[in-house]
Amino acid sequence: MRRTILTLLTGLIIGGAATGALLAQAQPPGPPGQGGAGGPPPGQPPWMGWMRHGPGGPGGPPGGPPGPGPGMMRNLALVYQQDDRKLTPPDVQKIAEAFLLWHGNHTWKVVDLSTDSDGAIGFALATQEGSVIARFTMDPHTGRITRTA
Repeated sequence: MRRTILTLLTGLIIGGAATGALLAQAQPPGPPGQGGAGGPPPGQPPWMGWMRHGPGGPGGPPGGPPGPGPGMMRNLALVYQQDDRKLTPPDVQKIAEAFLLWHGNHTWKVVDLSTDSDGAIGFALATQEGSVIARFTMDPHTGRITRTA
């Protein structure tokens, strides 16, 4: 029994010393509203800074190691962007339809798919009645979209 109590007290003393050392190294809070050790900007949940910048970055936990930059999350993806996406007209149509659905537009449709002489794939967005709203081209290698009309 005595040995258990001594072990418990020793653990508490060591834990208290470690906590005291950590508190002694704590950084003072920064200016309010600037993230970092002073907390997140007004109206922003505390975890948003961690999501964007990683631990220790702007808005990360105080005193943490420097975190990755904003582009780091893309490197952790399971699906990497290919250098040449090799898009076909049906691929472009699916991408444009998905874009419309992603933004909650269930009425417009993708029409007039065509391939230009330079290889770009053209398409138009139209209403249900068939009135063309805008025309675009998509580069089949990079996926870059350009509005043409």
